[in-house]
Amino acid sequence: MDLNFDVEGIEATEFGVYRNGGNGVTCVVVPSDRQVKRALGEMVVATREEMGNGDVETTRYEPSEKYGSKEYLYVPTDDHAVRALRDLHNAVNLPTQADALRNADAFSCYFARFVDEQERRLTAVRRAAYFKGILKSRNRLVRLVDDSLRIVEEDVFKLDNDFDLIMDSDNIHILRPAAFEIIADMREAILGAVPSNVASLREDVPFVDLSVVENYALKHPRAARYLQSISSGGHGRAVDRDKLVDLCRNTGVRIESENGVIAMDDANVMGFLEVLDRRRYGVDLVPQTPEIYKAARRQKVARRGASE
Repeated sequence: MDLNFDVEGIEATEFGVYRNGGNGVTCVVVPSDRQVKRALGEMVVATREEMGNGDVETTRYEPSEKYGSKEYLYVPTDDHAVRALRDLHNAVNLPTQADALRNADAFSCYFARFVDEQERRLTAVRRAAYFKGILKSRNRLVRLVDDSLRIVEEDVFKLDNDFDLIMDSDNIHILRPAAFEIIADMREAILGAVPSNVASLREDVPFVDLSVVENYALKHPRAARYLQSISSGGHGRAVDRDKLVDLCRNTGVRIESENGVIAMDDANVMGFLEVLDRRRYGVDLVPQTPEIYKAARRQKVARRGASE
């Protein structure tokens, strides 16, 4: 996927630290010299190289999927679940705090914001665990001074080799899905989006009573993730009622149908969401021995002729 930014033509750079917690998002800029800014630019280039420099096809991040530790994905910046990151990207006149790193435990990430020759903006974020790890072990660091080794007593931080994600005006390009979820606080964002996701799904499948689904998802993050995936992927659109009923019953999901309305109890909410999210399927290869499976990951495959 192309990047709406020229990583080789960076004109301006600022460095800062970031925290997304119960009291909201806190971002401050930390003054940095030319060498630090150059290193941050090199990290962006390295991140883009890890992503294939635009030559690698990527897929949209879905909360219900299970990903590897490093996997190139994307999320549109207009997705309501990534509002905190979008706000960071669009923020102007962030406050400057020269001594922000003295309280390293107060922040969870560090970020860099760049402007290229065409005045396009890029934001890059990295979890700060490794960055702060050097600080915690500084009493074991030494340096050569006047031909002798001495303990480094001042605070020391170490930048990483790349970023966990980079964001242009169109998309968030994700290199490490687990880190992205922590940085964007996806758990809380997805739980908070349950009512709107149910409202959206209700328009797609008006023949389903979703009240039990909504109450269940508000208390169960995994169900909320399936809802988010179904909503963002449009998996409820054009669903045929009769085919939905058949697939539920053929894959072990207990539903009730009264006056044309499909309903279920708490015990079958997850199964129902798995059906809508294309994760439950049956295989009938052995006579009289139907098999039902649940997919942890799934990828749509193009249909081919039987002779191919």
